[in-house]
Amino acid sequence: MLKALIFDFDGLILDTETPEVVVWQSIYKEYGFELPIDEWEKTIGGYGVSTFDPADHLSLLSQGRLDAVSSRVRYRRESDAIIHASPILPGVMDMIEQARKNDLKVAIGSSSPHSWVDAHAKRLGIFDHFDEIICQDDVPPGRTKPNPDIFLKALDQLNVKKEAAVVFEDSPNGVTAARRAGIFVVGVPNELTAKFGVAGDITVPSLTELSLHELNEYVKRVSDVFSP
Repeated sequence: MLKALIFDFDGLILDTETPEVVVWQSIYKEYGFELPIDEWEKTIGGYGVSTFDPADHLSLLSQGRLDAVSSRVRYRRESDAIIHASPILPGVMDMIEQARKNDLKVAIGSSSPHSWVDAHAKRLGIFDHFDEIICQDDVPPGRTKPNPDIFLKALDQLNVKKEAAVVFEDSPNGVTAARRAGIFVVGVPNELTAKFGVAGDITVPSLTELSLHELNEYVKRVSDVFSP
């Protein structure tokens, strides 16, 4: 029986990822270069498999014409303007409300820092909807997704066994982290991560396509298959 839902933040609750890649692509293009999307993909949802930094990379490509500090400042300013105008992604609040009505615990599990996640959650008026918010700051350095530590920490804080939880993820790193933690994962790719072949135990194009009742049935079928 389900007891907890764990939501990724970036790209799942709020689409911060599409604006960020669009802005970097624009900056690269302005200087006659192309953002290496295959390297960017590795960083989405966690930095466990890549240390790629587009600002440093572009500085090298431009042979110093554009310094990393100024490009980071511009990127943050332009992407933040888009992100602050973006709504919570469809179906997220409905799923949270269904969970609350059925006495399920609800958490965020994010590779971003608390300074980012908490600030946006408060701005969006959803901070108090979550029993726990587990972020990059809550696990050892280098142990964000695709490592399982964030989700294992969430289970511990929620006092819930892995079999009684579900993770919602939009990125390959996030899906891998959930699987390594042994938690049933729902893939919900956004406009950007859909291009990367994100696939969970089940995958839906939007949380509007999935009810808590349907989710319970999926999880029950999986647990029945693996029960002795």
